[in-house]
Amino acid sequence: QVQLVESGGGLVQAGGSLRLSCAASGRTFSSYAVGWFRQAPGKEREFVAAISDSGGRTYYAQSVKGRFTISRDNAKNTVYLQMNSLKPEDTAVYYCAADPSSTRVVADNYGTYWGQGTQVTVSS
Repeated sequence: QVQLVESGGGLVQAGGSLRLSCAASGRTFSSYAVGWFRQAPGKEREFVAAISDSGGRTYYAQSVKGRFTISRDNAKNTVYLQMNSLKPEDTAVYYCAADPSSTRVVADNYGTYWGQGTQVTVSS
């Protein structure tokens, strides 16, 4: 069992930065790939970024490539999403999800475990 708690969301002006954190409980967290997803009002949930269990591989949606960076610290059971050059279209609730399979996270937008989400609002 893995429990995930996101934090770090908030209100920021366009061009600003935020760092989201996804803190996990459970001793097997280092065995899970973790992804970040977002859902804006009236839109479907979309993939943002993912990182493999070891941190050796990262994946990004085209819309955030070059602006967002995903990383993890397995000693702290935490995955981060550094978001720079934020745009109003980045406004959404951001969720993290964990799954033993990177493929399922990236290709299927699937996670065995999900957090409750954190709101990110970017003003123009």
